[in-house]
Amino acid sequence: MQKPILFLLAPGFEANTDLGNRREYCPECAEMWGVLSYFPAIKETVEIRYETITHPRTGLVDLLGPGNHNCPTLVLPKGIDIPEGLVVQTGNGYCYLANARDIGIYFAKIYGTPVPRGS
Repeated sequence: MQKPILFLLAPGFEANTDLGNRREYCPECAEMWGVLSYFPAIKETVEIRYETITHPRTGLVDLLGPGNHNCPTLVLPKGIDIPEGLVVQTGNGYCYLANARDIGIYFAKIYGTPVPRGS
């Protein structure tokens, strides 16, 4: 892997909820798309992969190991320098960020974008 991989849920997935079957979207994944639209140069530096709503999310599990299936998740290439002050999780030798706010902080430290409010 040469670029970070951003795992997202595709917009408009079918979900079986207490309210019945309906189409939904992931608010944190939508936040990531918002950041990418604000700062389109970042989109060129990451590989975007979509996962399904169902578990296990095989792309994430194959890369990070069992139990790692949150979206959005940004998986960093092995050997990459981790910016100071950034808290990452690890799985199968990869460092990753498993929520939109931490990913936004990573983008701010690497690309100089503003930080997410409240971070």
